[in-house]
Amino acid sequence: MVQQSGDASLLRRLNSAAILRILRAGDDVTLTELAKAAKVSRPTAEAIVEELLAEGWAEECEEELGDRQRGRPARRYRFRAAARHVVGIGIGGSTIRAMTADLKGNVVGSRSAGVPREVDAGERMAAVVKLVEESAADLGLTAGDLAAVGVGTTGVVDGEGRVVKSVRLRDWTGLELQAELRKALSAPLLVENDMRLAVLAEHWRGVAQECRDVVYLFTGNRLALGLLIDGVPYRGAHAASGELGEQPNGNWSAFGSVIAYAMAAEPGELRAPSDMAEFAFERARSGEPAAVEAVEQFALKLGEGLVTIVNPLDPEMVVIGGALARGGELLVGPIQAYLDRVCLYPPKVVASELGRESIVVGAVRLALNHADRTLFSVGL
Repeated sequence: MVQQSGDASLLRRLNSAAILRILRAGDDVTLTELAKAAKVSRPTAEAIVEELLAEGWAEECEEELGDRQRGRPARRYRFRAAARHVVGIGIGGSTIRAMTADLKGNVVGSRSAGVPREVDAGERMAAVVKLVEESAADLGLTAGDLAAVGVGTTGVVDGEGRVVKSVRLRDWTGLELQAELRKALSAPLLVENDMRLAVLAEHWRGVAQECRDVVYLFTGNRLALGLLIDGVPYRGAHAASGELGEQPNGNWSAFGSVIAYAMAAEPGELRAPSDMAEFAFERARSGEPAAVEAVEQFALKLGEGLVTIVNPLDPEMVVIGGALARGGELLVGPIQAYLDRVCLYPPKVVASELGRESIVVGAVRLALNHADRTLFSVGL
């Protein structure tokens, strides 16, 4: 929202923000409804709406034919979501994803770019900048026209958007990622840990929309966690919440059963652990007993790891995300059965439906949160 001139009263700015919030939160409304909801006079509401129309933040709804046949109805207004746009970015090891949305979160575009895992930090950041610029150009905009850009990345990310530590990407540890990207992009830019964005995405648009306390387990060529506590992604004292680190029996001990099965079934094939798990899923779906047993043991190991988080945190839901969420009930069923047996208050276990988009969807929400704070600022 454009700030009022210096001689405008604080009350006027507060009323403008209140009316904009009402428009932003709901469907189309009349001036009378706006005035009542904002607790202002109708003339005040009308004057503010006229300003919002002129600034492009509101629009008048078109009359339908049936309305015209009944005579002139009250004019109705709504928030103009297309007034600004945001871009969310998910930085992966070999792929960078972008998603563009309007201010109501409606997705209007998406892009992706392959980036070799071995490239240095400079090349990877250049690819991010290019993807943001291309996403804006798809709408006839420049990057500077965007309301905000949200970026999700692996690694421990502090409150200033610095990657404190990363073991997956070259030259990433110690990178002032937020500051560096801001030098190249004139839009407001925020950087956050990818798992915190993934659980935020599940809460916003995924399977956890009705939950405020959630454990998100990312499964793929790494295992990681995202924690939602009272509706807010949990960062931890050192911004390292969700980073599992080196496990006592090795990071891949949970994959032991599916690795052993895949190597026995096709000994000449070399696969990543997650690929071996998906191979076992495929065979288990066809009913092969050894594959079913291997997958059940894999799920049990995941459940045993989860219970150390679930029992003390008491979440409403556990979301299985990442590439292996495609295992669906093959994973969810055994994990649910195990937690039902060992937890005082077992959470519901659900497979994510966002798939590989979870991080970039969370990045969009991060950008929208910033855009909303700016939009409703009254300059106090």
